[in-house]
Amino acid sequence: MAWPAPGPGLWVESGGSGGPALLLLHGLGANAAVWDGLRPLVAARWKGRWLAPDLRGHGRSAHRAPYSFGAHAADVAGLFEQGDEVVALGHSMGGAVAMALASQWFGVVVRRVVAFGVKLAWTAEETARARELARAPVRRFATREEAIERHLRVAGLKGLVTPDSPAAAVGIVEEAGGFRLAADPGVNAVVGVPIESVIAAMRAPLRLAAGERDPMVTLDAMRRFDPGAVLLPGLGHNPHVEAPEALWQLVEATLG
Repeated sequence: MAWPAPGPGLWVESGGSGGPALLLLHGLGANAAVWDGLRPLVAARWKGRWLAPDLRGHGRSAHRAPYSFGAHAADVAGLFEQGDEVVALGHSMGGAVAMALASQWFGVVVRRVVAFGVKLAWTAEETARARELARAPVRRFATREEAIERHLRVAGLKGLVTPDSPAAAVGIVEEAGGFRLAADPGVNAVVGVPIESVIAAMRAPLRLAAGERDPMVTLDAMRRFDPGAVLLPGLGHNPHVEAPEALWQLVEATLG
């Protein structure tokens, strides 16, 4: 089931019924289609409902600044009723959004956060580059193929998602005689917020994980915040795309 949500105009895919709800949050530049490989496992093995939004400025959702972990958390909180119980599974930026939601400042009760591939420290140079990207004008491409190639690179999905797949198609938009990425360049403004402040505000248990080959985070970095942090053998930055079963086993083991 897919539907446009009220408020900021989030596109949301959902299924199942009952609680607690499983909230799937994608990474920077991506969209809910990255969960396509995991969804059959969720449908078969999750006993409650699940929701996978395109976060604001991404995919099929509306472009609307400001872009921040808090703004994204407030958006997804609007998908629930007051006091609803949620387990949040977030990739990269989506993991940080899940942490912000777990502050319990937004009216939903987050029971557990599983965050994987979250970059936990940003250099001044990386932050400056992200701010530059956030201010950049929308880039248009002459062909669909060029736009899809760029989307897959920006979302870190090059070589993991085929250019002719529905998941790749969601990442671009045709307009004005050309093609552009579906993601607003402004979404890069989230980069650089000290993750320590986000984690300090959490009121839910946190499990951190990453692919063994993920260049964005190390086990030592994760263990600063989660002594039980997990490396997923042989995987890179996108284990939910590379090996959905391995990621789901981690989720089940974490939840007990």
